[in-house]
Amino acid sequence: MAQKITEGLSPDRDDVSVITRLILEAAEKARAETGGEPEPEIRRTFSWPVQATIGPGLEGAIACESKIGFVNGRKGWLIYRGYNIFDLAAHTTFEEVCYLLLHGKLPSASELAAYNEKLAAYRYLNRTLRLLMAFPVETMNPMAALRLGTNLMRQEFTFRDQEAARPTTQTLIGADEDSIPMETAPKGYSKAVYEFRRPKKQRVVRNLQEATGLEACYHLIAGVSTLTAAIYRIRRGLMPIEPDPKLSHAANLLYLMTGRRPSPLEERIMDVALILHADHGMNASTFAALVVASTLSDTYFSVGSGIAALNGPLHGGANEQVVRTLKKIGEVENVKPWVAKMRASKRRIMGFGHRV
Repeated sequence: MAQKITEGLSPDRDDVSVITRLILEAAEKARAETGGEPEPEIRRTFSWPVQATIGPGLEGAIACESKIGFVNGRKGWLIYRGYNIFDLAAHTTFEEVCYLLLHGKLPSASELAAYNEKLAAYRYLNRTLRLLMAFPVETMNPMAALRLGTNLMRQEFTFRDQEAARPTTQTLIGADEDSIPMETAPKGYSKAVYEFRRPKKQRVVRNLQEATGLEACYHLIAGVSTLTAAIYRIRRGLMPIEPDPKLSHAANLLYLMTGRRPSPLEERIMDVALILHADHGMNASTFAALVVASTLSDTYFSVGSGIAALNGPLHGGANEQVVRTLKKIGEVENVKPWVAKMRASKRRIMGFGHRV
């Protein structure tokens, strides 16, 4: 089906301009249809503590403030660091968007080159993959295998399991209220802080790194793509293959899965898909990761908890249902009759729209 879609977009599989054109057309249509919608009241700075009306499933709960991403449900817009998602999808790459989300600004040419160099190096997970293949990955839930893989990355590349690396209350800056004895009244910090100071003297063995900070983020961004592709291949009875340092992040993901270097059009489609999924505000997996981080755990365990939440059928399961739906529809000419039937029966169409 994917091959039919890419072939239908353009007679030339090397012509990526068609993707940019489709994005810009969608942006113009979206702005025309939703520009008059009022901004939601929640888009403001709070004076902590705040009062909120909370519904079932923590609906309406306010956990923190964020300058990273904003899902404007009323308008149907997605904003990263002040940039509209249409502009980012049309004019940037996934690597640039990741840098933007992490650093708060788009990278210069030299910053992007250095960042890409790090990602290329961190995609090599030979020892981690050997450890992962000792488990029955072919019979495991893919998300369970991915979560296991992030734990194995943590074990291989960090020193956090060494006794000297354990955080102490002396290094604490701020954590969740569970760290305070129940008979003691909460102090009511002005804002949530998920942070702890580095130990002044740390014995690092075999150049092992810390499990927190930007380096851990770079490592996980690069490594999770390698793990994802390896799990895909192992479940199909194939051996994982090594990344190609000359390929982009999107192209590497496709190459590591299929063993075939993608066409420029396929690479561009995957790149846009990754950009659209890079941040979605305070969704269930993000919230789960923040809860774990607030206990002074580390980035690898926090991301692992996010993967566990994403495994749930009411979160990541929506994406799975979309794939099943596309397979059920089968052909492009079946789309309109299928949508009409679903609307007439008032059935939910998974994957269209957002929780907010």
